[in-house]
Amino acid sequence: MFSDQDRLFMNLAIAEAKISYSKNEVPVGAVIVRNNEVIGKGYNSVICNKDVSSHAEIVAIKNASKFIGNYRLCDTTMYTTLEPCHMCAKAIVDARINQIIFAAAEPKTGSIISIDNLYDRQTFNHKVLYRHGLLEHESSDLLKDFFKSKR
Repeated sequence: MFSDQDRLFMNLAIAEAKISYSKNEVPVGAVIVRNNEVIGKGYNSVICNKDVSSHAEIVAIKNASKFIGNYRLCDTTMYTTLEPCHMCAKAIVDARINQIIFAAAEPKTGSIISIDNLYDRQTFNHKVLYRHGLLEHESSDLLKDFFKSKR
């Protein structure tokens, strides 16, 4: 179901999540790939930036847009360590990202398979394909470790 390339890029997303962990942020990371090249990456930086929109996916979209000089990220795939929230899922649609692959489901705020099925039930002007479960345990373990350290 997932290729070696998919695993490589998800490992890069996990590396981004580890950066956010080291900065005392919820460990979520994302990378955006076009033609097997990373064009954008990001990690959660909500606390550091004092900005609720600084989710890993949004940061990756901003960086990819700057890199290619266009807000439309056609023919791209996003790899993210956690199922996106509604804000991020809609930004992914608006950026015209073709596909998203996420590692772990987010039972409290996940908008794709958990609390909502946004991409399945909504008729947007752009269709985003999705797959999930790639390196799920690695991402889940990182999140569990982070929240355990907070208790």
